[in-house]
Amino acid sequence: MHAHAEQDLNRAAFSATTHCLTGCAIGEVLGMAIATAAGWGNLASIVVALVLAFFFGYLLTFWPVLRAGLSVRQATGVALAADSVSIAIMEAVDNGFVLVVPGALDAGLGDAKFWWSIALGFAIAFGPAWAVNRWLIARGKGHAVAHEYHRGHAGHDQH
Repeated sequence: MHAHAEQDLNRAAFSATTHCLTGCAIGEVLGMAIATAAGWGNLASIVVALVLAFFFGYLLTFWPVLRAGLSVRQATGVALAADSVSIAIMEAVDNGFVLVVPGALDAGLGDAKFWWSIALGFAIAFGPAWAVNRWLIARGKGHAVAHEYHRGHAGHDQH
């Protein structure tokens, strides 16, 4: 593989992983904030955070491909294909980290441990998610699916 192609692949994987991280972080923080404010237990906190992380992760891919001209059904399929593996890895690593930090799940919204444990968990999750995104994109899968719609319908890569 040429150096330029390698750089493009690394850049595409970085972009996809940053995209995934953004959606996951929005959903995770919102879910944990809702669960903490509502006084829900640890299991409910994790479940609502996971559901919202997947929702926002998919949403950040769904809207651009929908705007590129796909139907709701097609855009949903692209979002699922583009992001499922990356979100699953991001969430597994982040939640696993938060689970092993003593007191992180019990920390309130005003507690620094609440925030740094989630942030550090995502920082740790970035590497494995990037590696998988890179592997998938190199094979025309994962986020490469969404990028094709940006190029094919908008004339250039906007993502």
